[in-house]
Amino acid sequence: MLTPDRRKLLRLPDVLARVPYSRSHLWRMEREGKFPRRIKLGANRVAWAADEIQEWITSRIRARDDAR
Repeated sequence: MLTPDRRKLLRLPDVLARVPYSRSHLWRMEREGKFPRRIKLGANRVAWAADEIQEWITSRIRARDDAR
């Protein structure tokens, strides 16, 4: 398990490269509690925790496999 000071942060282009949704759809899903919440880094900068994004992807794969 990673300690909080070793967590990697992903900017929006990195998230979009991993998750095939538009920016507006990701924000909509985030607002509905269906996608990891962003971390505000500054006035005009946000990022997402890489491990949370990976866990979200893994959960989608798990849901697909469980549906079989």
